[in-house]
Amino acid sequence: MRGIPATHGLKRGLFLAFALTAGLGLAACSDVDSLFGGDSGDMTASDAPTAGDAGAPPTAATPVAMAPSSGGAPVATITPVTIDAGADTGTAVNKTIQSLRAQVAGLQQKLAANSARLGELRNQGAGAAGAYQEAKAHITTRLQVGTTCGNPELVAEWNTAQGQLDALSGNVNALSALGTDVTNDSSTAHYALEQIGATFNVSGAVDEDHRQLQLLEDQTSQTIVMVDRLLKEVSDGIQRQTAYVATERANLSILAAAIKSGDFYGGGVIGALGGGVQTASAGAPLVVVKFDHPDVDYQQILYAALNQALQNRPGANFQVVAVSPTRGSAASVQIAQSTARRHAQDVMRSMTDMGVPATRLNVASTTDPSATVSEVRVFVR
Repeated sequence: MRGIPATHGLKRGLFLAFALTAGLGLAACSDVDSLFGGDSGDMTASDAPTAGDAGAPPTAATPVAMAPSSGGAPVATITPVTIDAGADTGTAVNKTIQSLRAQVAGLQQKLAANSARLGELRNQGAGAAGAYQEAKAHITTRLQVGTTCGNPELVAEWNTAQGQLDALSGNVNALSALGTDVTNDSSTAHYALEQIGATFNVSGAVDEDHRQLQLLEDQTSQTIVMVDRLLKEVSDGIQRQTAYVATERANLSILAAAIKSGDFYGGGVIGALGGGVQTASAGAPLVVVKFDHPDVDYQQILYAALNQALQNRPGANFQVVAVSPTRGSAASVQIAQSTARRHAQDVMRSMTDMGVPATRLNVASTTDPSATVSEVRVFVR
């Protein structure tokens, strides 16, 4: 079976439950069992620029473009609507109109501030993603040519990559906070439009009042369109970045295991593994590991087999079976069973290092008269 580079990763669905758990940062060769660093701290959204007097309408329609992230798709341009002041007719209806006009003008100011916040967060996210990809590229380059087990330089690069991914997680939190603010503005704008419609039916208005109401109604409708457009931009950004972080968490877990071994799983050495590890045909175990000598090197072919199995069945579970021979005295059989169980635990640990959630693994033990040495058989369930 040909190996598959670790950077390709396993299926996203496999990793999602595991990738969101936090462990300790990478350390030395024997300690690289926890694939992720500490929990990402919640990052609050940047404070929006303080709006001016809500009752003072903008004097010009100055476009406010949301800054695009590096290499990203074009983003919408928010052009605030000029809210005409209108003459004071001295009626009670006109005073209501002035209050509604000030509310809509305030929404325009918040719209401009929130679009600027989105541009800033996108630029921050692009910077963190760029730094993450750079650290990841350094790691994969070194692993491709081979390096030492638990190379501390790669460990430092891995921790840098994890830190940048944590920054992206914080960026998602900030986008979520911004989305909440924009959602509130959308609700306020729709409520203002309803109030404007209701004001048409209030008695005591003059023709000028209704003219101002019609104009304000149009301007409020335009405001709603722009607020809802901004809300869609924020929502799309949250979904896109959340998926990216989840995928890269999975890729980091693969890199962690690769750093531990000093080489990619699925590299070019599978053909040299010998008879100690074998993949199975249909209906048989996915992988059989025979522990016929110390330090059996089974990780790379196990990774390749898991990757292939998950391409065929993304929702697969796995059963790890410890198989011991029955030859010899009762004491030797008992020792063989204990040894086989220990090997099975080692194989399970390797599988979790590769990103398989523990909830999708099951361990069992059995004996086999035809077995000559302790074996571990991995089945797809």
